[in-house]
Amino acid sequence: MSTSVTSHLRPVRVQGPTTRRPPAIPLVEAMRRSADAMGHPGYIQDALAVDLAAASDEQMFGPQSTARADLPEPGPWSTQIAQAIVEVMSGLRPAAQVVRWTTPQVYAVVARRGALAARRRATGGRTRAQRAIVRSVHVCEPADGVAECSVVVSEGPRVRAMALRLSGQDGRWRVEALQIG
Repeated sequence: MSTSVTSHLRPVRVQGPTTRRPPAIPLVEAMRRSADAMGHPGYIQDALAVDLAAASDEQMFGPQSTARADLPEPGPWSTQIAQAIVEVMSGLRPAAQVVRWTTPQVYAVVARRGALAARRRATGGRTRAQRAIVRSVHVCEPADGVAECSVVVSEGPRVRAMALRLSGQDGRWRVEALQIG
């Protein structure tokens, strides 16, 4: 009986894919081709072959620049982040509240100054911190996705100047440079 079953089975023939895929292109070229008339990157469909070996991990998963058109107005935003940074540095606000809005280098400086102020207040150096108030903000946008802000901050009778450089990353402004006078 086993001979009759195997006698009428034919071997299976496997064919390759019937459609040919386009050749792979570098990621940068794929993004250029998918951009709309304004230059904003578009959706890259599955049918478009992308050579991921050409893109580095930093290009694929690192911070992505954001155009000015996709960011909020820098004036009101810089007023709020300047207020938050001054409060962190005076020990009135936890440093973790500004970590998302600053680069690691700026965050390290702000957090260290905040910890020093909190320690000074705990040892009796300063009995209470005065709340700083942002008095004015002036914004200059030297390049697409970059804003430089000069801020005037008053803390009681003392008036200070602050300079911020904001860059558009991952759809939001981030403080990448900070100088306080």
